Amino acid sequence: MAHRPPRTFRRRQADSSDSEGADDQSTEPAAVPKGQAATPGRMEDGAAAGRAEAAARPRRARGARGRGRVWASSRRAGPGAARPAEGGAGARESGMVDLPTDEEDEVHHSSDEEEAQSSSSDSSSSLEEKECSIVKMPDATFIQAARRKRELARAQNDYISLTVNNGSTACNVKRNSGEDSESEPDDYQKTIPFAPKPQTLRQRMAEETASRNEEISEGSQEDETEDIWEQQQMKKAVKIIEGRDLSDKRESRMLKKFDTSLSFPSVTLEMIKKQLNTRLTLLQDTHRSHQREYEKYVEGVKSSKSTILNLENSSNQSQNYKFYKSMKVYVENVIDCLNEKIISIQEIESSMHALLLKQAMTLMKRRQDELKHESTYLQQLSRKTEALTNGSLAIDEKTQRILEQIESRRAQRRQARLLSGKCNHEEGTSSDEELSSTEITDFEKSRGDLLQDCKRVFEDVHDDFCNIQNILLKFQQWREKFPDSYSDAFIGLCIPKLLNPLIRVQLLDWNPLKLDSTGLRQMPWFISVEEFMENSMEDTKKADSSDQKILSAVINKTIIPRLTDFVEFIWDPLSTSQTRSLITHCREIIEEHSAYENEVNKSKQDLLKSIISRMKKTIEDDVFIPLYPKSAVENKMSPHSKFQDRQFWSALKLFRNVLLWNGLLPDDTLRELGLEKLLNRYLMIALLNAIPGPDVVKKCSQVAACIPEQWLEHSATGTPIPQLENFSQFLSLSAHKLSNSEFRNEVKDVILTLVKIKAVNQAESIIEEYHLDHLTPLIKEV
Repeated sequence: MAHRPPRTFRRRQADSSDSEGADDQSTEPAAVPKGQAATPGRMEDGAAAGRAEAAARPRRARGARGRGRVWASSRRAGPGAARPAEGGAGARESGMVDLPTDEEDEVHHSSDEEEAQSSSSDSSSSLEEKECSIVKMPDATFIQAARRKRELARAQNDYISLTVNNGSTACNVKRNSGEDSESEPDDYQKTIPFAPKPQTLRQRMAEETASRNEEISEGSQEDETEDIWEQQQMKKAVKIIEGRDLSDKRESRMLKKFDTSLSFPSVTLEMIKKQLNTRLTLLQDTHRSHQREYEKYVEGVKSSKSTILNLENSSNQSQNYKFYKSMKVYVENVIDCLNEKIISIQEIESSMHALLLKQAMTLMKRRQDELKHESTYLQQLSRKTEALTNGSLAIDEKTQRILEQIESRRAQRRQARLLSGKCNHEEGTSSDEELSSTEITDFEKSRGDLLQDCKRVFEDVHDDFCNIQNILLKFQQWREKFPDSYSDAFIGLCIPKLLNPLIRVQLLDWNPLKLDSTGLRQMPWFISVEEFMENSMEDTKKADSSDQKILSAVINKTIIPRLTDFVEFIWDPLSTSQTRSLITHCREIIEEHSAYENEVNKSKQDLLKSIISRMKKTIEDDVFIPLYPKSAVENKMSPHSKFQDRQFWSALKLFRNVLLWNGLLPDDTLRELGLEKLLNRYLMIALLNAIPGPDVVKKCSQVAACIPEQWLEHSATGTPIPQLENFSQFLSLSAHKLSNSEFRNEVKDVILTLVKIKAVNQAESIIEEYHLDHLTPLIKEV
């Protein structure tokens, strides 16, 4: 049986061991004479080879898959194996390669017999006979010669040429066979290869390509490969037998028709559709996976760009981080420092408050004791019977000592007034606040020690952590560099609390009850906070910025509570100097910051309540105007008259101090305290019991001068306000008494007082009654 040309004889020898090869070799070809011409033999060999190949196609169909791989690798063995030689050389090379002369003649003879038999027998029997007669197993000498030729060809051109002439090939093979037989070693001396030689890269690639194609296309690919192989072989045969007669063509058609009768795997439309759907699903899955990878890569690109931008701006971020980190550490250090020092600050502050409270209580207690002892002494003087019986007034030593101290201080004040030129001063209007030299020395020493302790509080602290201006500069830098984060952190609300301990240290020696005390606007902390607020207006350009409320918050949390403590425990409402100084500071705090009234409203109300409560207590405890018989007070130089005048002027001074709060305290409260309690309850009683004269007129004029003009502007025409009805009636009564006495000229002053308190009707009636027409212009002026 004719086979496809194998790659080597080593492969052919292995194939010949199969059962099919044994069957094919059973038929021996007839011997051909040595002198037979080469040309006819070549033509006959080509025809025989063509018929043998046609007969071998059914067997290749049965073993198509295994043979396909071997064929694919054999075709890549060399250029000579890939295409047949023209003129039938390929057929001879595949069937019998350079046989010896006697064997070649036998082959030609068998070919002639095969050709003769093919014309007389039927197609099927002739095919089997040709298949058996064309194949003969070569002997060892032939194999060695072929191997030698193959090795020489490989050494020269890496392939065995298939285009040599038949005659020269046969002669050369016969001639070389004799020479090689002597030069080559015997068969038993050569190494027999038991495995095929390693394939080249091109061969392995061809095998892998064929294997993949077979797995994908399965049976259809095998059929296609068979058809291609058949077409190639047919083209080879056509080229070889161009001069072949028509009988060979009819025979080839019959063989081809015989080949189509083979059964192939059935292929239906559903199978094709199923494979296409499977392939489409795989492609869709692959596309989706690629799409996901693409999206992942796109995200990676975006992330990389973002990282690049972040790295490019990393310098700014690092600087920002360093700034925030430094601010965090700075604020923590400031808070730790203040938490550590606040205890010392509170102790010193409490000690200073206790020192001032002790001094105030000393003066208050001394005034009350002196008033008590002096009143008791005068009461004893009024007892004439006791004085006549004993012949002298019994006075204990303590009272005598107190009276002497009182008189000594009064003499010192008179001397001071004379030196200053104040000759119109009334006894009782001065504040009895003189202290002994010992008391003053002790007070100053204690105060100085506390101030030294205060300086040592921040002695070990850097200025950046205890200086208000330096602290505010730190926050100002934050506000200028990062205004958004500054606003989000609500620094404007935190600064007042942070500055509270430091401001309290500066307020430690601040006494708002002294006229020479430093005003708030002159204090260092006030100046620093005010500058910080002004810079805030330039930086933020926002009128409602929280920084604009820092000053009001500081006043609300720090200043007003300190003022409230002074009012409740230290302030003496009878002291005009203390009252005026306190009013000055309160006006500065309350009126100048009225724009932030909502923020300071609670503290302000607490302060005003403390002021009112303190004045009520003073009116109840310290106001005392004794009433003596007229015989005791007729003499202005008598102790009773002097004591009564001093107490009246003291009450009038308190009346004036109370009304100084006009504009800060509610009008209703001031009218209740000043007019109803002081004027109508104490001062009017003293005036009614006094002897009409210039002193009474002077006292009434001083009372009218203390009344705020705002209260009189809204009174009814010709009548005073209700709280002044008693006072206006007393003035009218005094005018009637004075007009009938030697003090007629004092009536003019009474009428002026009536006009001042808006009691115009009463003044007109007095003018008409006593024919004081020269005083009528005074009324018209009003």
